[in-house]
Amino acid sequence: MNQEERLNIIKDILLTDEREFAASIQKKIKVLENTVNEKDQLSEKISPIIDEKLSEFVKEIPNSLGPTITEALKEEIKNSQDAVVEALFPILGKMVKRCVQHEMKLLSEKINTQLNNTFSFKRFFRSKRSKNKGVNDADLIIQKQSSPKIEQIIFIEKGSGLVLAVYSKEKATDEDMVAGMLTAIKSFIEDAFKKEEQDLQYIEYDHYHIHLQNLSSYYIAVIVSGAYNVLYKDKLEDKLLEFASKIIKPEILKNKEILTKKIKVYFNNDNI
Repeated sequence: MNQEERLNIIKDILLTDEREFAASIQKKIKVLENTVNEKDQLSEKISPIIDEKLSEFVKEIPNSLGPTITEALKEEIKNSQDAVVEALFPILGKMVKRCVQHEMKLLSEKINTQLNNTFSFKRFFRSKRSKNKGVNDADLIIQKQSSPKIEQIIFIEKGSGLVLAVYSKEKATDEDMVAGMLTAIKSFIEDAFKKEEQDLQYIEYDHYHIHLQNLSSYYIAVIVSGAYNVLYKDKLEDKLLEFASKIIKPEILKNKEILTKKIKVYFNNDNI
């Protein structure tokens, strides 16, 4: 055995471990490449990790992000109070209306009970009329007045008394004069009673009834002729709140012509 053969034997002995290690690394790299390049294999490895992290994140949200979100909402509401009030006013109004409607139903039932415990010829004929119309005696009594009719609708900016829009089938009154008069009366009465959270809601003038629907930055004056009873007031308030929530936007309030057209379409033919 010559010198070169001895050196090769020694080299094989010394380098065997390194070659095995290199082959092992190469095999692991190949497996990793297959895992990364094959979607199903990658998903099988990563999905459990992601699910676990998402579960932890969901559990931690109330404690970690809850206070931050709450503070951010408080700050946003504080800086945008007018916008928040404008958005919530019609909704809160409808909630209040439902409570009032419930009380009216109780009142109607109470009147019916009292009527059923009494008898008269007048009640007998009234009962006949109520059955023909499909309503009960109490509702007939409450509704027994001449039909109401909307004469004019005026949108008025609070404070300034500026007319934002007006709609009437006939040119009956000077809307600017009426708006100024109503604003002055509202301010005087509300200041006189020192009730900051209460608004004037109704004024009676001669044969007219002026319904005042108060919103955050403006109010609506509806001039009604004929009967202005509780049932009609209830329907009118619902219609005005519905109009405010569905139609009114800040940009519409600034455009008198567009607002007037929308009022005309919405309240055409006394659509209450």
